[in-house]
Amino acid sequence: MANIRDIGLSAALNILGAITFLLAFAFLRLQPINDRVYFPKWYLKGARESPSHGGTFVRKFVNLDMRSYLKFLSWMPAALKMPEDELISHAGLDSAVYLRIYLVGLKIFAPIAILAFAVLVPVNWTNDTLQFSKFEHSNIDKLSISNIPVGSKRFIAHLSMAYVFTFWTCYVLLREYEIVAQMRLRFLASEKRRPDQFTVLVRNIPPDPDESIGELVEHFFLVNHPDHYLTHQVVYNANKLAKLVKEKTKMQNWLDYYQLKFERNASQRPTTKTGFLGCFGTKVDAIEYYKSEIERIETEEAEEREKIVKDPKSVVPAAFVSFRSRWGAAVCAQTQQTSNPTVWLTEWAPEPRDVYWDNLSIPFVSLTVRRLIVAVAFFFLNFFYVIPIAFVQSLANLEGIEKAAPFLKPLIEIPTIKSFIQGFLPGIALKIFLILLPSILMFMSKVEGLTSISSLERRSASKYYIFIFFNVFLASIIAGSALEQLKTYIHQSANEIPRTVGTSIPMKATFFITYVMVDGWAGVAGEILRLKPLVIFHLKNFFLVKTEKDREEAMDPGSIGFDSSEPQIQLYFLLGLVYAAVTPFLLPFILIFFGFAYIVYRHQIINVYNQEYESAAAFWPSVHGRIITALIVSQLLLLGLLSTKGAGQSTPVLLVLPVVTFYFHKYCKNRYEPTFVKCPLQEAMKKDTLERARDPGFDLKGYLINAYIHPVFKGDDGDEKFSIADEPEVEQVLVATKRQSRRNTPVPSKYNGSESPSLPEIVYDQRL
Repeated sequence: MANIRDIGLSAALNILGAITFLLAFAFLRLQPINDRVYFPKWYLKGARESPSHGGTFVRKFVNLDMRSYLKFLSWMPAALKMPEDELISHAGLDSAVYLRIYLVGLKIFAPIAILAFAVLVPVNWTNDTLQFSKFEHSNIDKLSISNIPVGSKRFIAHLSMAYVFTFWTCYVLLREYEIVAQMRLRFLASEKRRPDQFTVLVRNIPPDPDESIGELVEHFFLVNHPDHYLTHQVVYNANKLAKLVKEKTKMQNWLDYYQLKFERNASQRPTTKTGFLGCFGTKVDAIEYYKSEIERIETEEAEEREKIVKDPKSVVPAAFVSFRSRWGAAVCAQTQQTSNPTVWLTEWAPEPRDVYWDNLSIPFVSLTVRRLIVAVAFFFLNFFYVIPIAFVQSLANLEGIEKAAPFLKPLIEIPTIKSFIQGFLPGIALKIFLILLPSILMFMSKVEGLTSISSLERRSASKYYIFIFFNVFLASIIAGSALEQLKTYIHQSANEIPRTVGTSIPMKATFFITYVMVDGWAGVAGEILRLKPLVIFHLKNFFLVKTEKDREEAMDPGSIGFDSSEPQIQLYFLLGLVYAAVTPFLLPFILIFFGFAYIVYRHQIINVYNQEYESAAAFWPSVHGRIITALIVSQLLLLGLLSTKGAGQSTPVLLVLPVVTFYFHKYCKNRYEPTFVKCPLQEAMKKDTLERARDPGFDLKGYLINAYIHPVFKGDDGDEKFSIADEPEVEQVLVATKRQSRRNTPVPSKYNGSESPSLPEIVYDQRL
């Protein structure tokens, strides 16, 4: 069990590591050769040019201005200087609201920490319960609730603080929910025209024996939305074509590289090998080889394009349907289209860059099966991850290992080694075990069939939070307490075990302190250093960059990574709320994390990250819900602890808190969440009216007609095959349908399960 010495050594190591990372960043970011790594966002915006373009040869790689090194911490005030409105304009609302999660942490825990240290720490410290107990403990544990004797009246302080902490947390969450909701509404009102504002995604289009998917979609919306329907784009299964296009691009880059190489040295034709990575196989002329490969791929690409055009099976029963106004799109997206609620399912279309095209081709009927399979796989992933978590806890509780393996005791008892293992190693080991987890969870979310990158990240974040809650938080507490009190468990009756667990849980704060320092201090400092992107950029630049386009791709800044970063932040909310009334000593470490991380990520969002989509803070209800979950868990845990400490009479008093918190969450959900999932018709009409007044002649159909074409078709000669040709607009156009009446159709129409197939074969399109 970690004591003050162990925590001190861990703090020293992590602070030293953080300072080293910050100093390295301060030096490396000033070097011209690294400019594209630490300021890529400005390059993408065209607001920055490489400093290596001018000056002497040495100045192209090294900054020789000694005065610039004296301001090595200037990035911190610069990161805080940009106003929030300017930040939203620069990086988007998603990035600005993401930063507010850290501010919420500061707003919640700064007053809580002051109160906890002013009230609870003296109450806990001025007891000697642990000193005369048989439990394994350290000096830090004397600051926890475990040091209060059974049945003591001092638990009144903890009950009172639990109420204060709950009401303060709810107040902060209520104010923040209101602020973010207003920010979202202002952002949507001020935002420029975007295709997704006028478009809905229609899925599970029922088959019809008489019409193709495209004809069916057009007829359905002309009949049911005659005044608002504008155009549509059916969805094609172009996954194979996308692979071919990607492969051709790769081959073209290699061809450009070898042609440039030949131009520099025309006396020798470049060669390559046809095997793996160009290292094995037959040696051939590189230029001729890649030309032949490109021709082969182009032939396959043309065949695949033709197949997509002619094969009806290439058309997915889904479509992007665009309307004349935002109001029309809002009505369609937020209403049921037919009496059968399982067909013609409509939802807001993601913005074009947010669409995850690979999943649009998944049959809708298979989504339920896929989600069931993923749920089962996720359960077993949680179950089997308990093994490495238990291993990590064994590192944090060497007393139990010494009892099981006495021959290790001489080595373990060396003070420096013991402090290092207990104070630093458990946190770093846990972080290593979690490295691959986000990629695994994102793969699971993709298998589920979600159709946008933002929804994939939100679903992955939910899985990650569930995983962290059960495996990192609960499993660490249960496995750690079992290992710490192994001797006690063995020599006591079964009915005493719950009390032992209740006493041991607060003592796990020392393990979480080590994790906070590793992940929240040194880890955040490592984030700003960007060591991995730095190394990868220079390796690509030296070995793989062949063209200027390759150089731009090597500079890819990435994005925040909401699917992994947000659940990790939620772990700090969980730890802070759970241990605020139990072991307040943890709170200063969490406060340092929130403050430091806010500065670092603000800098990264301004200078580095390039968010690949904009959801207008659609993730905030999930953030709010997870903080509420942490608050309820903290209340239930305190309730359980007090019941083991002979304060059962406090149960009715504490039971009020989870109930009040739950109804507070319901209030926030009903009051603010609709702002994040629906579009108010009043706001849509207002924006439509203003836009028509400002730009009455805008060609909306031309703007929307190709907005949702698969990226592999854009810029190619075959674009017209995948869009609807412009037609002259007339006052009334007869729209013929190929559908026959029920009497003449040999196969019953599966149009929508209602009586609409009996409509006249000719309907009027009143498009003006």
